[in-house]
Amino acid sequence: MRDLYQRLSLSPDATPQDIRRAVEACPNRALQQDAEAVLTVNEHRANYDTLHTTVSDIGQLRARLGLGHGAHWQGSVANDFAYPPDDGVGQHEALIGRVGHAAAHYNRWQRLRGPWLVTVAIVAAVCAGFAAGLALRLRLGTG
Repeated sequence: MRDLYQRLSLSPDATPQDIRRAVEACPNRALQQDAEAVLTVNEHRANYDTLHTTVSDIGQLRARLGLGHGAHWQGSVANDFAYPPDDGVGQHEALIGRVGHAAAHYNRWQRLRGPWLVTVAIVAAVCAGFAAGLALRLRLGTG
């Protein structure tokens, strides 16, 4: 899909007059016909704008993931919605760091879980024994 706005140097919120002028000034006859058929008919333009937004979002998502088209796609219509990879964010490294942090917390809990469970079991047994002894003593009336 061509990005007609980009190829005509227009913004997606261009007025119909701006679109008409850009279409008339376009030197490429095929692009001029496509733009006239899509952008000058209100219903077609509304459908195109919806699709344009979706495809732009997909292109931005691909860029954030560091994905891009190969060299053989550069300069073609397939590259209209490709954005340069977002190398500044380092999504993979951030994700690996967060997973490592979560794994460290889990491992720490696993190491401490054994001693804590034994301690809790002993305290619970002592409390249960004390409560049972107290109940028995009250029942026998020796309290």
